[in-house]
Amino acid sequence: MSTSSDTRPSPIAGVWYSGDPGTLAFEIDQYIEDAHLPELEGEVIAVISPHAGYRYSGRTAGYAFRAVRGLAPRIVAVVSPYHNYHTAALLTSAHQAYKTPLGEVPVDQESLKQFLQLLQARGMTSVKALYQDREHSLEIELPFLQRALAQPFSLLPVMLRSRTAAQVELVGKALADVLRGKPALMVASTDLSHFYPEDTANALDHEIMHQMELFSPQGVLEIEEQGRGFACGGAAVAAVLWAARELGATQVRVVHHSTSGDETQDTTSVVGYGAAVVLKQVQ
Repeated sequence: MSTSSDTRPSPIAGVWYSGDPGTLAFEIDQYIEDAHLPELEGEVIAVISPHAGYRYSGRTAGYAFRAVRGLAPRIVAVVSPYHNYHTAALLTSAHQAYKTPLGEVPVDQESLKQFLQLLQARGMTSVKALYQDREHSLEIELPFLQRALAQPFSLLPVMLRSRTAAQVELVGKALADVLRGKPALMVASTDLSHFYPEDTANALDHEIMHQMELFSPQGVLEIEEQGRGFACGGAAVAAVLWAARELGATQVRVVHHSTSGDETQDTTSVVGYGAAVVLKQVQ
């Protein structure tokens, strides 16, 4: 068990999601229980999930984590954007664990070391953030994982600033190298379009989600470059898709889409949320 000095305290519990363990567990369980998935054939390699406050995106996140309910990966790689400025192309955590109201999630130090060594050998810079890491988009996936998975897991935390296709692909392939042969799961954390009228947001989100379903990491990045769709974690999605492809995945299913307007009833300026599942066909 880690101590308070080497555990990353949550800067968003009580704000982005409930700080009360009982309330938080109940709300997450309800989101997952309310999600009704289509039939999914194959092994779940990864999911794509939103990262807004649970009030806004929890319903859609429930669909992503319904797909992994009862699974027991030993390690979960959560790949998110890093919303603040930093000179490094990629950040991770210098802490030994992440804390949420539902308990601590240990960082898998061995896998993290291997991952960073692979990146360094391939010429990509990275930084281990300590204390100043206030990024919400990685942490917010953890309580859902804590409730959905069948047993405790260790975390490989990846916060990606680079949106350069070559670097994003490098990250994905390094992830695959680290996770190959291990009981593992990946989570790509992203919201979709921001602050458009709902009709416009739906059209933009459709373009991005279509590229996801085409299993095209290149397409996800290109659609945003062209202004035809937006995802703040587009690089995280692309990296996970590249990794999943290396690990034998063959299909992506988008299982839910919503906007903040569905929750607030204000459709004049919304944020889009999508959930998807990445599958490997079982022989």
